[in-house]
Amino acid sequence: MKLQQGGTLAGFIIGLLVGLGAALAVAVYVTKVPVPLVDRGVQRKPGQDAIEAERNKDWNPNVGLSPKPAPLGMPPAAAPSAPPAEPAASPTPPAAPTAAPAQAPAKADPLGELIQQRTTGPGPVAAVETAPAADPFNYFVQVGAFRGKDEAESQRARLAMLGFNVQVSEREQAGRPVFRVRLGPFGNKADAEAQQERLKAQNIETALVRVQR
Repeated sequence: MKLQQGGTLAGFIIGLLVGLGAALAVAVYVTKVPVPLVDRGVQRKPGQDAIEAERNKDWNPNVGLSPKPAPLGMPPAAAPSAPPAEPAASPTPPAAPTAAPAQAPAKADPLGELIQQRTTGPGPVAAVETAPAADPFNYFVQVGAFRGKDEAESQRARLAMLGFNVQVSEREQAGRPVFRVRLGPFGNKADAEAQQERLKAQNIETALVRVQR
């Protein structure tokens, strides 16, 4: 049992030493191999910067993009000629001014026309109506003619009581006096006929008499 434990411990120590040795060998190898893109231990010379500046003086970064220069002895390529200019067009005459559109007549104002008709009155009458001529006669309504004056006055009194204003006039007829009882005179026939109708309504006989003025 003790021998087995001693062998296990010795194996563990031996393995540990072997691992440390391998790690040490890898570390030594890595330090000796140069790292890419890193110049270890290289120091720049004092005049190297001036040499690089002189080298880069005429360096053109766009040299790959520009066309190659023409060989010596050959004329440079002619520049493309510009297209011939088109002849100048003749100036267009200015367009004649268009006439302004005629304005539409103003809309009639029906209200204004109605007011004007009312204020100015009707237009001239084609045929002027002639005024009726004055009646050349006077009209009387006679209610009796008597030979005696007393009979005529009695008739006048009776008509006065009925509201009629009558007069008694005397005239000679066939060599004898006649007393007439009349209403009037009236300037027109219509007024005389109106009084005649009133007397007929009272059952009084009448006669319409026309006398030249």
